[in-house]
Amino acid sequence: MLEAKLERLRDVHSKMKAELRRVIVGQDEVLDQLLLAILTRGHCLLVGVPGLAKTLMISSLAKTMDLSFNRIQFTPDLMPSDITGTELLFIDPETSARSFRFENGPLFANVVLADEINRTPPKTQAALLEAMQERRVTSGGKTHELPQPFFVLATQNPIEQEGTYPLPEAQLDRFMFMVNVGYPDAAEEREILKRTTGGSGDEVASAVSGEELAELQAAVREVPVADEILDYALALTRATRVRGGEPLGFIKESVDWGAGPRASQFLILGAKAHAAIAGRSHVSLDDIKAVAHPVLRHRIVTNFQAQSEDITSDHLIDRLLQEIDPSKVGAGLPGVRV
Repeated sequence: MLEAKLERLRDVHSKMKAELRRVIVGQDEVLDQLLLAILTRGHCLLVGVPGLAKTLMISSLAKTMDLSFNRIQFTPDLMPSDITGTELLFIDPETSARSFRFENGPLFANVVLADEINRTPPKTQAALLEAMQERRVTSGGKTHELPQPFFVLATQNPIEQEGTYPLPEAQLDRFMFMVNVGYPDAAEEREILKRTTGGSGDEVASAVSGEELAELQAAVREVPVADEILDYALALTRATRVRGGEPLGFIKESVDWGAGPRASQFLILGAKAHAAIAGRSHVSLDDIKAVAHPVLRHRIVTNFQAQSEDITSDHLIDRLLQEIDPSKVGAGLPGVRV
């Protein structure tokens, strides 16, 4: 039964990616990670300079699913009620009776594009945080459930920091993946020029319904994981921490704070989806390694020494994947290669 579900999942994944290919040139790794996040009910943060089609990717992805979609352009003057909704006074035209009614904000959609999320003040970011974690919003002392499924797919510009509000660690931790969007190569950029400077472009068609997507997401969670795989994911996460246990030397030198338990959860979920798409009904070590960077990079806080030496969290993850020996992990303790 699971095999049939996973076969259908791979078919839907291929159709969604084919539709995205109609408007997106290159960026294979970015598209794969976006689709992994969708299949595991996770939120995703895309980081890249302007002009790399981050917004187009997300809006096109929404079109491949038969789900409602809203885009929110985050600005410094955006208030929480601008995204969550607000209580409005309603007057009955017949009886003149007055009552307050809640008017839904743009967060009430299945797929929400939070464009330039770091440009809005902390108060509005906090309102989004509740929606991402609890999948509901609170207004006027009342709780309103968001439609399901619910995804926040956000973009962020890493260059211009003036007038921005860096996301707090608590909110970054709610994003399953942080995906770095890089420049296209020469051939891809040439193809972009041909497609975008000519006539009208292709349209993206729906590839999956909301009901079927929910079934596929449930199928991903059914993929079995061996205990040694769980131990490896746990070892990777715990090895990023400098407080508690015996941290590795290069981690102790370069890290202020490491990843929390949510990182281990997302490593396993992402690996399950990666295995399912690859045509396997079980998770391997390679599946964990495939999602390690997008899961861990925004959960490792480097210290001043690392920043001064241009050591990024990606560099540290690369070294962790080299240093930790899967055959030696167990009981929650990292095994270091010798």
